[in-house]
Amino acid sequence: MDKLNNIIEEVLLKEKRNKFTFLTGAGISADSGIPTYRGSDGIWVKGTKFHKPEEFGTYKYFTEHQEEVWQYTLFRKKMIESAKPNKSHKILADLEKILNDRFHLITQNIDNLHRRAGNENIYEIHGNYREVKCSKICNKIIPIPNNITGKDIKEELRKDEINALKCTECGNWLRPNILWFDEYYNEKTNKRFSSLKIAKNSGILFIVGTSGATNLPLEIARTTLKYGGYVIDLNIEDNHFTELLKNKKRALIVRERSSEILPIIKEQIEKNLKKTI
Repeated sequence: MDKLNNIIEEVLLKEKRNKFTFLTGAGISADSGIPTYRGSDGIWVKGTKFHKPEEFGTYKYFTEHQEEVWQYTLFRKKMIESAKPNKSHKILADLEKILNDRFHLITQNIDNLHRRAGNENIYEIHGNYREVKCSKICNKIIPIPNNITGKDIKEELRKDEINALKCTECGNWLRPNILWFDEYYNEKTNKRFSSLKIAKNSGILFIVGTSGATNLPLEIARTTLKYGGYVIDLNIEDNHFTELLKNKKRALIVRERSSEILPIIKEQIEKNLKKTI
């Protein structure tokens, strides 16, 4: 871990492009009991009893099966709401307090666990389950209606829930404010440009629990490297970032669980911060 410590020390001494950015994915929530999508034990690989992501996780499928998609979405919502932030979430919340405005968190997760752990400076690039928006032309993002709660997998929508899930302006279905597999990143929902600006000013980008299977996370990593930042891949398996980082001088690959490596990173940051005072 000497190389990691040296990188942290170097970035803490920089006056520009000195942000500490953490890019997180489903792997960081696995210890909270939420299945990953693309890990070796994820629902992308195994599916569920009733659905696979490539079936329900598209805008096209939603336009044809709104009630079914909402039924499954509310099943996932119930699972997420019953989960609790784990050790890794709490360490990232601590690091935000330690680093203040030098800390940024970009997450692919829609589970709200980072926010519940105490993080505030969060960019949710895949959206979240706290909000909905019109599925057609209105596109206004609003909090999910109060009467819409999590459900069991076979529990159907009530009539009052169906009514609450219709846009008050145009009458079309509301949809979860999340990124589906057949959609593109934008700034309004996905903070595309904001996250790339953060990457440009990052002295270190830590990649935690994500395989980089979608294009914006990879673009964030490329941007950090392009502008002279370090990229540290903290995952238990090789992934799409592995090829990108291979033979790069300003890259480091660490094959450890986030619960094991994040405490070390926190300790190294605290130790090196004391040196700069």
